[in-house]
Amino acid sequence: MVFLVPAAKVYYLFRSCARAHLHSQQRSERSSFRVLLSAWIDDPGIALTVVQISFLDRIDSSFKISGQSKGLSVEGTDGCDLSANTSRKSVTELRSRSKGHVATAPCRQDGVNLPQGIIVATTDLQMRSLYPEDEKQVQNSMPNNLLAMAVGIKQKKVVNDIVQKFPLSNFTIMLFHYDGIVDQWQDLPWNNQSIHIVASHQTKWWYAKRFMHPDIVDRYNYIFLWDEDLGVEHFNAERYLEIMQAEGLEISQPGLDSQSSKIHHQITRRHPHMIAHKSILTNSCKPEKKAVPCTGYVEVMAPVFSKAAWKCVWYMIQNDLVHGWGVDFKLGYCAQGLRSEKVGVIDAEYILHKGIPSLSGASAKNAAQTAYDPRKEVRRKSSQEMLEFQKRWTEAARDDPTWKDPYEEYAAAEMRYANARASLGLT
Repeated sequence: MVFLVPAAKVYYLFRSCARAHLHSQQRSERSSFRVLLSAWIDDPGIALTVVQISFLDRIDSSFKISGQSKGLSVEGTDGCDLSANTSRKSVTELRSRSKGHVATAPCRQDGVNLPQGIIVATTDLQMRSLYPEDEKQVQNSMPNNLLAMAVGIKQKKVVNDIVQKFPLSNFTIMLFHYDGIVDQWQDLPWNNQSIHIVASHQTKWWYAKRFMHPDIVDRYNYIFLWDEDLGVEHFNAERYLEIMQAEGLEISQPGLDSQSSKIHHQITRRHPHMIAHKSILTNSCKPEKKAVPCTGYVEVMAPVFSKAAWKCVWYMIQNDLVHGWGVDFKLGYCAQGLRSEKVGVIDAEYILHKGIPSLSGASAKNAAQTAYDPRKEVRRKSSQEMLEFQKRWTEAARDDPTWKDPYEEYAAAEMRYANARASLGLT
């Protein structure tokens, strides 16, 4: 991929830190992506810069390296055994395969070989000047919250309307460009103060797993992880956060206007005469019923997380399940308390779900002309991912003797409900 950087700007190469690493021997054009940070440069004499980059990013919490996939034990430069840093099962398998290998101590990580004063365990998304600057002023001017969205150029106007609702003085804007188009956003006034990340045909959950590790977004008190097809005429981001704090919510979403294209769960529908609600009463949701989605539920469409909640949610996102279906049924486990008290829908600041098909890249007209409909295939994969996520959750809960399910009495009913919706292709 080639980037041309205009004289008035320069794009900084930025890569995900923490658990992300490169697999240089497995490069492929299909998996390449671009990451750009844009910033104003005062010197008009800067020449055009051309940067070409292609690399892979894979999150791996156990820090396995390529040699381990071949059944080999790999030594670090100081003689330590990198493979010993994997799980007990992996180490056992590796030792059985590598005959004659003399076991060595596992390599130490997390900067333990460094003096404590030099270690910087977290980072931020603040763009830095090439010239001297007052660090105190920089720290004071940093936004305290984050808006992240996966966007395409076809929804430019809608995205612009959304961003206008988030003051740049208090929000960092991070756009994930799933269509690969970045230059056509440059005419918007907030473009050069925003972070642009490019990876073709990827979802916001794929991006979030790779570029929103808790150590990267540690500075932000609240994180908005939104879709691009939302109407925000009746939404104010700062008032929203005031309500979220006043209601004691750790995970929330704006209420959905009744005119929205689809409302999959009644709990997300806006209650016009309320500020916020955390449960719903219907024929199927009785007062005594505390199961999701009768209480403690928000959708994956427009969730808002506190810093503490996101530190939990990020670990629940699966690397290969990119649509996020099924995660919404488990968000309550990250609520830093009872989900019936810490998860809710804010009615006073609400949105309209426009339901615009985007990521699949297929129009109804094109789909009608061919037997292959990408939108149906995307929904099919989403449903499969939802069932797979439920399966993994069940297995993880079963296999972890130290974990106690605080909502065990509702687990079976919630599982049946989620699986039934997945079978019907519903979120």
